[in-house]
Amino acid sequence: MLGRYSLSRTGSFRPENLGQNALALIGNLCFTMFVIGVLIFTIIAATYEPEDPLFHPSTKITTFLTSNSNATFKSDNTVVKTGEDFMAANQTAFATFINITDVINITENAESDSKTVATAEVTSCEGSLDSPIDCKDPEVFHMMMRAAIEQFKDIHFYRFGKPVRGSNDSSCDMAWRFRPKDGKAAAFYKDYRRFAISRSENCTLSVVGIGDYHTGVNARKRKKNQKAGFEKKPEKQDKGISLPVVGEAVNDSLPVVESESSFSREKYLIYMGGGDRCKSMNHYLWSFLCALGEAQYLNRTLVMDLKICLSSIYSSLNQDEEGKDFRFYFDFEHLRESASVLDKDQFWIDWNKWQKKDNLGLNLVEDFRVTPMKLASVKDTLIMRKFGSVEPDNYWYRVCEGETESIVQRPWHLIWKSRRLMDIVSAIASRLNWDYDAVHIERGEKARNRELWPNLATDTSPDTLISTLRDKIEDGRSLYIATNEPDTSFFDPLKDKYSTHFLDEYKDLWDENSEWNSEMTKLNNGNPVEFDGYMRVSVDTEVFLRGKKQIETFNDLTNDCKDGINTCSTSAS
Repeated sequence: MLGRYSLSRTGSFRPENLGQNALALIGNLCFTMFVIGVLIFTIIAATYEPEDPLFHPSTKITTFLTSNSNATFKSDNTVVKTGEDFMAANQTAFATFINITDVINITENAESDSKTVATAEVTSCEGSLDSPIDCKDPEVFHMMMRAAIEQFKDIHFYRFGKPVRGSNDSSCDMAWRFRPKDGKAAAFYKDYRRFAISRSENCTLSVVGIGDYHTGVNARKRKKNQKAGFEKKPEKQDKGISLPVVGEAVNDSLPVVESESSFSREKYLIYMGGGDRCKSMNHYLWSFLCALGEAQYLNRTLVMDLKICLSSIYSSLNQDEEGKDFRFYFDFEHLRESASVLDKDQFWIDWNKWQKKDNLGLNLVEDFRVTPMKLASVKDTLIMRKFGSVEPDNYWYRVCEGETESIVQRPWHLIWKSRRLMDIVSAIASRLNWDYDAVHIERGEKARNRELWPNLATDTSPDTLISTLRDKIEDGRSLYIATNEPDTSFFDPLKDKYSTHFLDEYKDLWDENSEWNSEMTKLNNGNPVEFDGYMRVSVDTEVFLRGKKQIETFNDLTNDCKDGINTCSTSAS
């Protein structure tokens, strides 16, 4: 048996079997390597944690928060993205807009239903050429809608409000909801304009002029019990989707607690202290949304401080500026209606009034490592997170790191840009008839630093720009130039080819006589509000982003890297 076994075993190593054995050995080795590879991949997948951009320098944080592409201007460290920037622009709500044929059809139906009445109106018109225009007349309404659609060819109309009397007997004001045809932002806009209407000798009415943006002030607010005008509703409604409507009257008054009982029943969360103050707007939002996300997770009202310190990076004086208000920069009305928030000053007034009387409990948390999950069972009326003085452990966003990151979600959809600022953007775009191209030209310190940006100064010089833009933008086009170059006359040579426009050309939209200034002064308790550096760059950016073509400094105008020499791959990541 032993001898037979040894003979059969050695027989497998005969020369004629060597090739077959080698193939089998290679196959086994490959299979073994495959199994080991699968095991290694499984272990890595189970233990891998994505790197947190907040452990990187501020430039990395900015790229993470504000950029979804290599777009230079979009990822500028002074610009912050908000909820509406993350919304898809192809919502069903945008698909159904009013065509000229829709208005013609309703006009024909109205005429067929009231031929007798129409004849009587014509007869009564004779000898009354100077009688007031009846803005409530359906025929006048239909005529005004047709005139608006025919004149403003670069926008889509979604709703027309019923006309009202204008400034005299021959004018009517009408409002409408619209969106630019090539619009990328997920938002609607509202305009209201004054129509000059004339009556010919044969009593025919016609629109002889349409005023500028927001001239039809009598149609701005829809009166109570006023019937809707004309709207072409989409076949399918997107439920639960709220979109900004720029141009509507803003009501950002502070929420008020109705009674002692309602205050005492509620549960609250407040963040106190910390090192987030006077940081960049990106840093501020990253931390604020952590607090708001925790409040929603705990089903508590967030007690928020509406007073903001504006970082020196946005200041013309190059110093931090206290005394700013959240409502200067963001849409508090949308936040208030979408989440449970309360102003800090109002909260402490009510707390001091009723805390002892109603025996309201307070739970103090001084370690950011105490997770929201551990606080879920707390019954006290108020949870107060108190942050120390040592950075970066006193940043609010530290609460949302680690295991909390996958549990508490930052509610970006609750933060929209100030609709007052966006109304300035809409006004500028409307003055350009929503038919313009835009170019961002970054110069300033970067153009002067040839060590890090060796070509930028030359590539953004007027002569080079004319050559570069020749193949990108047609001659004669309106060209909006968003730039940090303080002397805009530097770009005068471009006027020979384009109709150039700059932000300061529209100063009347925020000067002391403007509607914006009036509303902001009222909001700020009668004190005037500066159109500060952050507001400027925010408006400049948004106007740029609404251009039909958008030419950016880096990638389009120069081969230099945005963050300096040899950093292109880093900036792109």
